[in-house]
Amino acid sequence: MAKKPLSKLQKSFEQTLWDTADKLRGSVESSEYKHVVLSLIFLKFVSDKFEAQRQKLREQGRDAYLDIVEFYTKDNVFYLPEESRWSTIQQQAKQDDIALRIDTALHTVEKTNKSLRGALPDNYFSRLGLDTAKLASLIDSISDIDTIADDEEDVVGRVYEYFLGKFAATEGKGGGEFYTPKCVVNLIADMIEPYRGKIYDPCCGSGGMFVQSAKFVESHEGNRKDISIYGQELTATTYKLAKMNLAIRGIAGNLGEVPADTFFKDQHPDLKADFIMANPPFNLKQWRADDELTDDPRWAGYDTPPTGNANYAWILHMVSKLSANGVAGFVLANGSMSTNTKGEGEIRRKLIENDLVDCMIALPGQLFYTTQIPVCLWFLTRNKKAQAVPEHPESNHRDRQGETLFIDARNMGSMIDRTHKELTPDDIVEIARTYHAWRGEAKDGAYEDQPGFCKATTLEDIKANDFVLTPGRYVGAAELEDDGVPFEEKMAELTETLYRQMGQSDKLDWMIKENLSGIGYG
Repeated sequence: MAKKPLSKLQKSFEQTLWDTADKLRGSVESSEYKHVVLSLIFLKFVSDKFEAQRQKLREQGRDAYLDIVEFYTKDNVFYLPEESRWSTIQQQAKQDDIALRIDTALHTVEKTNKSLRGALPDNYFSRLGLDTAKLASLIDSISDIDTIADDEEDVVGRVYEYFLGKFAATEGKGGGEFYTPKCVVNLIADMIEPYRGKIYDPCCGSGGMFVQSAKFVESHEGNRKDISIYGQELTATTYKLAKMNLAIRGIAGNLGEVPADTFFKDQHPDLKADFIMANPPFNLKQWRADDELTDDPRWAGYDTPPTGNANYAWILHMVSKLSANGVAGFVLANGSMSTNTKGEGEIRRKLIENDLVDCMIALPGQLFYTTQIPVCLWFLTRNKKAQAVPEHPESNHRDRQGETLFIDARNMGSMIDRTHKELTPDDIVEIARTYHAWRGEAKDGAYEDQPGFCKATTLEDIKANDFVLTPGRYVGAAELEDDGVPFEEKMAELTETLYRQMGQSDKLDWMIKENLSGIGYG
């Protein structure tokens, strides 16, 4: 009974905190102040964990160990020197040099804890010239959050997700590149089921795919130690967001030594991943010069992706990273399913003929904060042969060689505000259950084609459709439900309604003419 009120309180807390942070607008661009807010939330969280560990040591009579770093790190707690503790920041919040003190605190945390190297902003607060009063107000609001009050509630994680989503929504086009809608991430995780093995995201943004992978393992009573995380991010500030996001969740991950371009400076050149989850930038133009990467080994066996759009470069990069039984799930613009521009159609044909395309899903529009263009999910795998499934001991993968599943989910989802839609938990369950039933893994019934929703299609069918992967081409139209009314009776009723409406139309036309005549226009 205690959890329900806590959830309601936390939702209000998130909004209150957002309202306080939003006052920074005007003096600071929204693209900048997200790093202000999330850095402070991070500092409050690691401080709360530190103080809890410190109190635990006192209760154990270990006062002599209170300032020995190893007695914190052994329990995955960051050690904080006094100048980095939230209590110190809070006491100094109204001083004119508070921005400098926060920068010092963050620098000291990073310097003291090797796992945070490159994760925290460097002299960020001082450079922004923040209004001291507004910054002090934000610090006071964050001080009210007990980030570790309930381990299961994951208070700080929820605040983090809430803020990432809000920032993506308010920054408009380009502002949400660091954030993939949670419902889309959940769907990918439920589809590929990353229980154990290496998980990779070549354009990881703020790390949302990794967070959901860890949550998936925990929700299915697995062990987070069974997964290892690898990622890469180009933008330096977003790279830091990802490292902070993982640190807040207690997730260890290898995001490379530095932020870097995946195509030109691959941070994991020898990686073979069991699971790939990604949301690459849509239709990225001029990602390479005409004479660059033309003979890259990642394109081996395929044409070189065109310079004008990186979609197929992302696809081939991910294919090159898949292990022998690996599966990839990623978001792309709908054009990727049918384009024939500059060799893209030829690359898609080879992907299909190599039997790598496992499932294609057309998603509803309005899911993303940064674009209204319709998007789809690709699922690729290197192995469609029948095999045992450790996660589903009661079933096996059925042999799916030469088959691809198409799912049309465009009519799913619910509007959450005037401009944005979200897949509901029931939508996600239905889509994922359909996929796992087709693979032979579902506990609750065998797979069946559903007109208008899903269709298991052969390679020959796809070839007959010129290797286009748009689900609408294959699933057909949904069957109309028979309402039981005989055709003659229904037709008579419709005809009567039509004549009645035509009579009303004549009457309205006469009234309009009379009114015009009354003012001299008859």
